[in-house]
Amino acid sequence: MKITRVLYPTDLSEASAHAAEWAAAVAGFYNASITALHVVSPILMAVPGLGTSLGGHSREETETEDLRRNVAALFREPLTDGRQLDVLIDVGQPAQRILERAAGLPADLIVIGTHGVSGFEHLVLGSVTEKVVRKATCPVLTVPPRAHATSRLPFKRLLCAVDFSDASLAAAAGALSLTQESGGTLTLLHVLEWPWDEPPPPNIKELPLEQGRALAEFRRYSEESAKKRLDGLIPATIPSSRAVTRVTNGKSYVQILHVADEEQTDLIIIGVHGRNPVDMALFGSTTNQVVRRATCPVLTFRQ
Repeated sequence: MKITRVLYPTDLSEASAHAAEWAAAVAGFYNASITALHVVSPILMAVPGLGTSLGGHSREETETEDLRRNVAALFREPLTDGRQLDVLIDVGQPAQRILERAAGLPADLIVIGTHGVSGFEHLVLGSVTEKVVRKATCPVLTVPPRAHATSRLPFKRLLCAVDFSDASLAAAAGALSLTQESGGTLTLLHVLEWPWDEPPPPNIKELPLEQGRALAEFRRYSEESAKKRLDGLIPATIPSSRAVTRVTNGKSYVQILHVADEEQTDLIIIGVHGRNPVDMALFGSTTNQVVRRATCPVLTFRQ
């Protein structure tokens, strides 16, 4: 991955403050600059002309400078190697301004914190983080609250969910690049969803002989085909000891989180579909659920 500018939006909450550590660490790894952004709702800004503060500055100017200092203070150690920290205070709707800034800079990566006990599960669909994940044209790294985080930097154990859509193939390409850059290990995972809840699957032995054989053959063919396609994504430049493939059966987000927990994953990588109603449903059922419930950061790619 090529990252020269990281955009770090913050609402100055504890969750977003924790994400600053990850923004700084990622920027340090890639020798990238950071733009820290705080967006203030128009109704919270001081009304112009209601007086001045010491030194002749307007109340609005003073509040803006206070916010700049508070945002800059989230980065406890100065950036090194000549890297730059820019602090921006914008007024408007947070998600919209974050997306506009990301496009305008342009940012190569957005690092943003999630809220609540499990990611942003206590926020309604349409929250700031959800909108940024769904609509950003650059990759987004969502960071869970500190109290529930299970990962460490640098990312050494990566998990990428692949459903062979364009978005997930872009995510797989990013995951393979990260694996090479970090010297870590990668699992490419495909989840087969069946018309029944898994586990358990139907007992093939209890089915009529012909149906049982057909179902067993179909399952075998589906698993082998998915495994072959996953294997084909791994370039010869990555040793087999550092990149493996897995095919599981069940509900996609449940299996992704289960494998992440089982493998003590440091980073989940997943694709985000587009914006039409069908893609929104897919987002809600898989990517959204993974971001909401993951205890490690999640890196999303949208195609």
